[in-house]
Amino acid sequence: MNENYNKNLANNVKSILSEIGENSEREGLLKTPERVAKSMTFLTKGYKENPSKVLKSAMFAENYSQMVLVKDIELYSLCEHHMLPFFGKAHIAYIPDGYIVGLSKIPRIVDVFARRLQVQERLTDEIKDCIQDTLKPKGVAVVIEAQHLCMQMRGVEKQHSSTTTSAFSGAFMSDEKTRSEFMKLIK
Repeated sequence: MNENYNKNLANNVKSILSEIGENSEREGLLKTPERVAKSMTFLTKGYKENPSKVLKSAMFAENYSQMVLVKDIELYSLCEHHMLPFFGKAHIAYIPDGYIVGLSKIPRIVDVFARRLQVQERLTDEIKDCIQDTLKPKGVAVVIEAQHLCMQMRGVEKQHSSTTTSAFSGAFMSDEKTRSEFMKLIK
């Protein structure tokens, strides 16, 4: 990020502090605008990354045709409605059709999409679509389980609630046995 970008973000944070009745010149808040600017730059870095390019950087021709599952992938994102965190786990499987991908690339694309302002439903679909469109496997399955601070610390204030979303393509859509195997493996 360029210096002007962070400076503009910091100035906006300083204005917000004043608007809520805080003194941005008091000792504890002197560096807060710069810290928040750096934090927001990190938390939204996914806008500057190409998830398909991440996958293509480690695609390998391979004859393997059984399910590949990476589960319990930690994810952290910001809800686009309140800019509050939501966090949880993603479980992702695909059935190769000529190509596999380096296993670390699956969590990396989760991060690329999660590091944007999001809703969990779209995040789930974006991950599925990226894998499907890039690797062209026989099918993709994505399940995300997350807790949303916009529901826990404001609004309805339900601290023990969680949200589960799923998205399937190919064999995971058309073959109940394949989908059931995936669901059993992630439990």
